[in-house]
Amino acid sequence: MKQKGLIQTIIEGIQDACLIWREELRQVVKDEGVLIFFIIVPLAYPLLYSWIYNNETVEEVPVVVVDDSHSFMSRQFLRMCDASSEVKVAYYASDMDEAKMLLGRQAAKAIYHIPADFQTSVMRMTPTAVSVYCDMSLMLTYKAAYQTALTVSQRMSTAIRLKLAGNYTHREDQIQAQPLQFDAVPIFNPTGGYGSAVLPAVLMLIFQQTLVLGIGLSAGTARESNRFRDLVPIQKHYHGTFRIVLGKSMCYFMIFAVMGTWLTVVVPRLFNFPHLAQWQDLLALMLPYTLACIFFGITVSCLVRYRENVMLLVVFVSVPLLFLSGASWPQSNIPGYWQGISWLFPSTFGIRAFVRLNTMGGTMSDVLPEYRALWLQMAAYFLVACLVYRYQIMLARRHALERLDFLKRKRVKH
Repeated sequence: MKQKGLIQTIIEGIQDACLIWREELRQVVKDEGVLIFFIIVPLAYPLLYSWIYNNETVEEVPVVVVDDSHSFMSRQFLRMCDASSEVKVAYYASDMDEAKMLLGRQAAKAIYHIPADFQTSVMRMTPTAVSVYCDMSLMLTYKAAYQTALTVSQRMSTAIRLKLAGNYTHREDQIQAQPLQFDAVPIFNPTGGYGSAVLPAVLMLIFQQTLVLGIGLSAGTARESNRFRDLVPIQKHYHGTFRIVLGKSMCYFMIFAVMGTWLTVVVPRLFNFPHLAQWQDLLALMLPYTLACIFFGITVSCLVRYRENVMLLVVFVSVPLLFLSGASWPQSNIPGYWQGISWLFPSTFGIRAFVRLNTMGGTMSDVLPEYRALWLQMAAYFLVACLVYRYQIMLARRHALERLDFLKRKRVKH
């Protein structure tokens, strides 16, 4: 008899979960805002980001030149800078005030100032310098302008040194110019581009944020409408919070299994970002990451009172989460207490594992700590979501009973 009762309970639980799944899917389809965050944003947002950074590196950064030397060597320096792919000598200014005006109008991104004694100092074998003033609002343009000036100055210095050395053979010149040869190879990023370095992490963050936004938006709509049946989809079929959380998560998992494939498999191949992960490893990673994000989103949605709240909350933490993941800032330089805070979010471990698998060509053995952390997060947030839903359902029932009692007393008085 006990075995039959257990089997009957399991069958009823599956039926209730499927009923809640269907009800939640119906609510998702009816809500235009949730559809935007569940479907349109995950489809379009990665394409926009990837298209913007598809060039990987900045080229032809406009610079303004203040040439007080007007000498052969200053013109040679500027020709070599202009010949590079990173910099374009766009303007010549008569003084620094005019150059600063062009920089302030964003017509140029940097200023090259060549002093009046530039060639004279070189001929006298005394040190001289070219001053580089950069717009620091965008690090990519700053890097291009500064690195170009540095590279050109080093090559000119090497050429001057070789002329003064008095070597007899070309081999002697090569040894003196570069006694120790080296090959600069960007590890895991052959193009040395910004897109290949950052976009894989951004894709995983988009996955989490759109999922949390959609779930929070749905929960905010339910609370604004005061729909008790959205917490307990159909009262006569409700027997536990486990079934509610399971039914809702089945709906979200069905949608984001497709969105996750789009973000982690299709988009990197469309824009030729590194995609070195084996499909088995990628599938094994995305399963706990998707579930952890779903239960995390359900937990966060319980804090949402109005639809707008979740947008403000999620958008506010998006940039900090990218930094805390270690993708755009070294993980070793993040303070310990901030690293502890980052462990609360599935994106931290999901981004690190995905980058190591898909960009660095690692295997599951290389991401075991992150993989285990995602399963732990999944279990923890599932438990928290059940507890919070249980509390909210009891609170909603109490308010309903109080309202019913109030109406009864009011009817008796009349």
